[in-house]
Amino acid sequence: MPDAYILDAVRTPFGRGKAATPEKPGGTLSATHPQDLAAAVLRGLVERTGIEPTAVEDVILGCVTAVNDQAFDIARVAALMALGEEVPGVQLNRFCSSALQAINFAAQAVMAGAQDLVIGGGVESMSRVPMMADHPTFSPNIPFEVWTQYDSAEAIANHWELTREALDDYSARSHQLAANARDAGFFAREIVPVRTDGREVATDEGIRADTTPERLAMLAPLRPGGKIHAGNSSQLTDGAAAALVATLDVARKRGIRPRARVVSMAVTAGDPTAMMLTGPIPSTRKALARVGLGVDDIDVFEINEAFAPVPLVVAHELGVPLEKVNVNGGAIALGHPIGASGARLIATLINELERRDARRGVATLCVGLGMGVATVIERDVHCR
Repeated sequence: MPDAYILDAVRTPFGRGKAATPEKPGGTLSATHPQDLAAAVLRGLVERTGIEPTAVEDVILGCVTAVNDQAFDIARVAALMALGEEVPGVQLNRFCSSALQAINFAAQAVMAGAQDLVIGGGVESMSRVPMMADHPTFSPNIPFEVWTQYDSAEAIANHWELTREALDDYSARSHQLAANARDAGFFAREIVPVRTDGREVATDEGIRADTTPERLAMLAPLRPGGKIHAGNSSQLTDGAAAALVATLDVARKRGIRPRARVVSMAVTAGDPTAMMLTGPIPSTRKALARVGLGVDDIDVFEINEAFAPVPLVVAHELGVPLEKVNVNGGAIALGHPIGASGARLIATLINELERRDARRGVATLCVGLGMGVATVIERDVHCR
């Protein structure tokens, strides 16, 4: 069975998800069509690697709210825009993990020997296509409330006895680490600039370097008496991210040094209601167990910051020291374009492993309806 290697991973800058009105101008990418965001990362991958565009055998893109600007198979549309009419594309939805699932599917195709060169990633414009714009309805036979993410964040914070102060401290940490990483140029290699409104956007918009626990303490909770509020939750965001996955043979023939190997992956499911945000715990355990690895074998963890309790609870239950978790900040500071975040985690993770000359990393996200997805990557001898 061939191994699957990530030749490169890129993302757009992440813009604040705001609908533009005369009173409130939109975020930097709010006027940019999501098809253009998706095409930008596809184009960035082939330009940076020198891969001929039509050599890409498929484009798999996550996109959660696939209506209006994001309807009509955005993966195929983006491929037409960036790669050529010979390149197919397919759109998928596994909620917040969609882009990581797309990379995993790309890796599975390569490992199976079915394809040699596949792009996996995702896109979401939360300005132009708000969450729930697809107006889902549910069978009356479902015996539980299916949309309880805010209540779940409160539930896990209470179950693990996390205080509001602990959540706000963690959230301020996210902004501070992200600001430090931005100022040090750590994100530069993963970001593909986007031209919009006649100018080039190359930096993330959501990072607030002046965020402190004291400022966060002034924000009202989303539920009366609760701990979760806008400041310790992920930001609504516009952006895209993707990775180019291939066999080692493809990389060698084109003179490309791979950046990471996909070692293992897992998807799990559990409680779809009160504990639905804890999916990274079993999925990470399963992905590590598949290849005989433990937490101590992992150098860096990217745990999506859907809400501040998530990385804190996941790290606690897995026994991961916090200094290994989201070392350049996370979605609380950078934002969470839900269809794209999983690929952003991979891009950031690869760059951090290279900076540290470290070996292994894990990217994992909590997923709606109680699911979790985790992927283990490694810089093996072919990546160094």
